[in-house]
Amino acid sequence: LKLLYSRIPPAVPGIMFLSGGQSEVEATENLNAMNQKPHPWHVSFSYARALQNTCLKTWGGRPENVQAAQEALLIRAKANSLAQLGKYTGEGESEEAKKGMFVKGYTY
Repeated sequence: LKLLYSRIPPAVPGIMFLSGGQSEVEATENLNAMNQKPHPWHVSFSYARALQNTCLKTWGGRPENVQAAQEALLIRAKANSLAQLGKYTGEGESEEAKKGMFVKGYTY
């Protein structure tokens, strides 16, 4: 954040971070750490894999897993909602959410 303070004008409304292959939990912890004090801009996230990974793995394309997948997504959404407020505690995180998602050479 030191770099942002020296280079980004306060008039910028928000700064969104990508997860960059971090685990879901790591990405959430880092977002939470960045929001421990007020900033001149809104600091939040623009995650895809770090928000959906456990949900999609839980679902696995199987109709009988839909409810469990929805519950996994709700846990992630709540965790990141708290983290963007600086209030995330890490309670209730699954082992799957703690696994790193870095893929060498990954492209979008």
